[in-house]
Amino acid sequence: MKLNGVFGLFCLTLLFSCNSGKNRLDINTRDIQVPDIKIHRYDLDLFHVSGGNLKDGLEQLKPAYRFFLDADLNDTVKLMEMKAYLENPRNIDFYTAVQNKFKDLSKLEKDLTEAFRHYLYYYPNARIPRVYAYISGGDYDYPVQFADSVLLIGFDNYLGKDCKIYVSDGIPQYRLDKMTPDNMVPDGMMVLARISQSGHFPGNALLDHMVEEGKLLYFTEAMAPLTNPRFIIGYNAAQTDWIVKNEAHVWAAIIENRLLYSTDGQTIRTFMADGPFTAEFSKEAPGRLGAWIGWQIVKQFMANQEDVSLQQLMLEHDAQKILTASKYKPEK
Repeated sequence: MKLNGVFGLFCLTLLFSCNSGKNRLDINTRDIQVPDIKIHRYDLDLFHVSGGNLKDGLEQLKPAYRFFLDADLNDTVKLMEMKAYLENPRNIDFYTAVQNKFKDLSKLEKDLTEAFRHYLYYYPNARIPRVYAYISGGDYDYPVQFADSVLLIGFDNYLGKDCKIYVSDGIPQYRLDKMTPDNMVPDGMMVLARISQSGHFPGNALLDHMVEEGKLLYFTEAMAPLTNPRFIIGYNAAQTDWIVKNEAHVWAAIIENRLLYSTDGQTIRTFMADGPFTAEFSKEAPGRLGAWIGWQIVKQFMANQEDVSLQQLMLEHDAQKILTASKYKPEK
């Protein structure tokens, strides 16, 4: 993919493309009744079980943690698997780090409660999940999971970018930037966003991928509107600064190189794949530039279409319709 000289124009200072009207995500949730979220500490309680009396210890935990311990605890194979998990040195290191890092969950629980209050505002018939912390053993690709009305947060995925375990595992820097406690709530809301789109796959063009990813980011922002945008998309501060300043140049490159409707796999990966940078622009340019642009398109679409609800947005799969109605044009 050969791109023209528009990429050399990075010295200009650009502004966010934004709508001067009311922020639709600035809503009043005071009357939304949500029980205070309590994070159930399976991560700690499991490692407190005595290895010398594993079966009895698990039986005692079972009433509180049936989601994890619903198997037959008389099954010798299952007990041996659990014993191996608990005695694995790497898992023990994770447990120690989690125990030290997450002593007080009051702020996280408060933030989750507020996020679910927003969730009920937009989805009044939704069921608020029960939330568990657990140690995934370094399941870095799925830090938060949702199943059977249960939200599972792998606390060992949020120990901070200086965590020695991550360094020894060779986790690249661009991923380390996302492995902080500040990313927990956005990651959890992104899981709910993806569930709302389950069964749907974007069209083949770059625009389709951009807008679909933009909808997921907008949903996440709607659940946690006071969250710094960089935690929603997973950028660090410098990457966020770069795209804010260069958003118009990225859009110009897409248009001038006639990439918006491209179905070329390499083109789509260039703009949508995660990575340390987007080499076609600059080593300072973050990955997923198409996701950021799609997010801005969706934000302007929703600002212009006040009669469209969040639920209706998530069900609208005509990317061209959203782009046209958004009148997106980032300012230089």
